[in-house]
Amino acid sequence: MEITEVRVKLIDNKDERLKAFCSITIDDDFVIRDIKIIEGTNGYFVAMPSRKMSDHCNKCGGKNHLRARFCNNCGASLPENRVKMDAKGRVKLHADIAHPINASCRQKIQEKVEASFKEELEKSKQPGYKPIEFDTPSDESTH
Repeated sequence: MEITEVRVKLIDNKDERLKAFCSITIDDDFVIRDIKIIEGTNGYFVAMPSRKMSDHCNKCGGKNHLRARFCNNCGASLPENRVKMDAKGRVKLHADIAHPINASCRQKIQEKVEASFKEELEKSKQPGYKPIEFDTPSDESTH
């Protein structure tokens, strides 16, 4: 697997940990979007795209996020302890949409994305800096 392109969109929020969104292209064939670059206590890390987990109301079958106390559809009270725990005993509210299967792949993505992020940060300090756009014609050529 070769990461053939990384696009980084810096986020301008001084007090937040989220620093950028990015997309990566693998082997010039496959794109993963909405990867987050977050500033953690030990430096930057890459968070893969995810979606909120949900379940269904026992009364009407309506879909609800796991922290909802009442059904969005019928208003029925939802059970309190519907949230599943992950392997480390933490509450699992999100599920990755795309993610590396092994540590070496995760490291490859982390290194490439972090290097591109730092490069974009440097570019952003230059006069006349224009951030890249994700939705350009070359990005959407197969849609």
